[in-house]
Amino acid sequence: MTETAAGTDWRAWQESWDRQQEWYMPDREERFRVMLDMVEAVAGPEPRVLDLACGTGSITDRLLRRFPGATSIGVDLDPALLAIARGTFAGDDRVAFVTADLTDPGWTRLLPHGSYDAVLTATALHWLHAGPLAALYGQLAGLVRDGGVFMNADHMTDPGTPRINAAERAHRHAGMDRAKAAGALDWAEWWDLAREDPVLAAPTAERFEIYGEHADGDTPSLDWHARTLREAGFGEARAVWASPSDTLVLALK
Repeated sequence: MTETAAGTDWRAWQESWDRQQEWYMPDREERFRVMLDMVEAVAGPEPRVLDLACGTGSITDRLLRRFPGATSIGVDLDPALLAIARGTFAGDDRVAFVTADLTDPGWTRLLPHGSYDAVLTATALHWLHAGPLAALYGQLAGLVRDGGVFMNADHMTDPGTPRINAAERAHRHAGMDRAKAAGALDWAEWWDLAREDPVLAAPTAERFEIYGEHADGDTPSLDWHARTLREAGFGEARAVWASPSDTLVLALK
C-alpha cells in the first residue's frame, strides 16, 4: 500500500476483507445472493437501500454490481472500515456513507432519507446485546417504507440443540484450521496488516479505542429475531436462508 490515501489500492483492501470474512463463513456469498434475490422480489431492481453496519461496503458492492440502478447509504461507526468503503466507492454518486453509532437513540437523524425500500445487514448486529438490538429493530421499523424489507444475516443460536451446535462448531472449526494452514488470514492478522498501513494505521487505532478487541454481544435464536421484529412493527418475519450456524431473517413491513 502507498503512503497517500489517493494512491491506496482500496479495492485490494476490500477484497482482502472479503477473504478474511470468508475464512469464518465459506458460504458468505450464498447469503448475499439470497439477500439480493429477496430485495429484487420485494423492492425491484432499483431500490433505495440502507446498508446497516456496512463495514467496508460488502453488501453495497454486490448490490450495485447486480442492480446498477440502485442507491445505497452505508452507515457504520468503524473509522477504518469506513475509510476502505469511502475509498472504494469514491466518485460513485449512487453511494454515500454516514458515521453513526447504532446504539445512539438519535442516529437515524444523521441519515439523508427518512425511508428506505430495503435495510440490509450481515454478520454485524451480534455485536449488540438483546436489549439494544430490540430497540434498534424498533427504529428500523420506522425507516422501512410500507411494503419494504429488512434483512439480517447473522449468527443465530438455538440453545435447545446443544449437541447439534457442538457438532456444527467442531466441523466448522476443523475447516477453518485447514484454511488457516493454507494461508488464510484471521481477524487479528488482518487488523495487524491494517495497523502497519500508513493510511489505515490512524483510523485502525481509533477503531480499537471505540470497540476494543471485539464486542461481547448476543446471538439470540431465529425465533427471538422473528418475534422481536413483529413486535417492533413489521407485519411478517421468517428465515429465507440458513446454514448450520447462520440464518438470514427477512421482515416485511
